[in-house]
Amino acid sequence: MKFTFSFLLLALFAVLCLAAVPQKQVIISYPEGTPQYVLDQAKAEIIKAGGMVEHEFSLIKGFVAKLSTKAIETVQALGSSNGVLIEEDQTVHTNES
Repeated sequence: MKFTFSFLLLALFAVLCLAAVPQKQVIISYPEGTPQYVLDQAKAEIIKAGGMVEHEFSLIKGFVAKLSTKAIETVQALGSSNGVLIEEDQTVHTNES
């Protein structure tokens, strides 16, 4: 019984710590010809850091993810030799004439 309570308390603490880290939603894309393992490595790092891959694109090499600033820096460093582009996911409007 004491072990179960301690485990539950530890699990609750872990969830609260992960929830306290502010996350951004970003679009991460790579140039045509980038090996698939590069994208897979980036996605694994995002999940490892407590982030989430929310959508994968089929026409371009990229995906939408929600992750911490530290995880963004890690993905940027991993993809620097492959030309990774990381930009904030935001709504785009056009001016109607």
